[in-house]
Amino acid sequence: MNAYPRHRTTAARPARDDPRSEPAPFGPDSMLWDLAGDVRLFLSLPAAFALQVAHPAVGAGVDEHSVFRTDPWGRAHRSLHSLQLWIYGGQRAIEEGRRLRTVHRNISGIDAHGRSYHALDPANYAWVHATAYPVFLSAARYLSRPLDDREEHALYDELLRLGDILGIRRKDMPATPEEYWPYFERMVREELENTPVLRELLDPRRPIPPPEGSGALVRRLWPRLHPPLLRLHVFVTTGLLPPVARDRLELTWTARDERGMRRLGAVVRTVVPLLPERLRFLPVARAARRAARA
Repeated sequence: MNAYPRHRTTAARPARDDPRSEPAPFGPDSMLWDLAGDVRLFLSLPAAFALQVAHPAVGAGVDEHSVFRTDPWGRAHRSLHSLQLWIYGGQRAIEEGRRLRTVHRNISGIDAHGRSYHALDPANYAWVHATAYPVFLSAARYLSRPLDDREEHALYDELLRLGDILGIRRKDMPATPEEYWPYFERMVREELENTPVLRELLDPRRPIPPPEGSGALVRRLWPRLHPPLLRLHVFVTTGLLPPVARDRLELTWTARDERGMRRLGAVVRTVVPLLPERLRFLPVARAARRAARA
């Protein structure tokens, strides 16, 4: 499978770097309105996180400042809620973007190579956001349906708009998909590595406590549930990474794995569209969709 679709050349849209103008929140007419609230996001988000922490600066920041080890479920819940606000929060999206920048102002340190890093360094901050695009495309190919050329361009434009909300300058992001793929390949080739945090996240034996608030039955069965669930997590995360990233990070992916991923995708593509809205969409997205219909 070609991880880098060929695109028609299109003119770049004007950059929005004027700090005096406020970004526009998303609405029901956007692609992200459907993509970011679907339960399939649970399957695709870890792949984007893996690409992020494969960057030495981002990996060091997560290693030193994140609570992903001590409070994995709480961290995941807070991150997911924040992401949902970016798309479905209306004016709250703008406020959440400001809050995130404030949180990241004090995240800095020294990476494994002895280089200083800061979470709001433009290149680092832009890379974290840029990982969404290839993962959305991979998730679409396996778990829903491949996006056509027009949709891929529309999605990229929306991700640039989302970057406006998060305070990412247009000049720090490739302007079009045509510019994105050379940037992505360069980042993978020159910057990414199999960092300690990435190895930990992709370790199918790492200990994880049962979800917070889980009942007695789940806690009792967790020692049996945990190993297969974590193996599935690692399998899907690896499968949704672009092949060039898997090769760079020396992650094993066989033809048998690819067939298994395709079979899993066929099941997900069949089952998820049949779910009622209360099960198919995450809570913030579900409430926003109801409000939009009203």
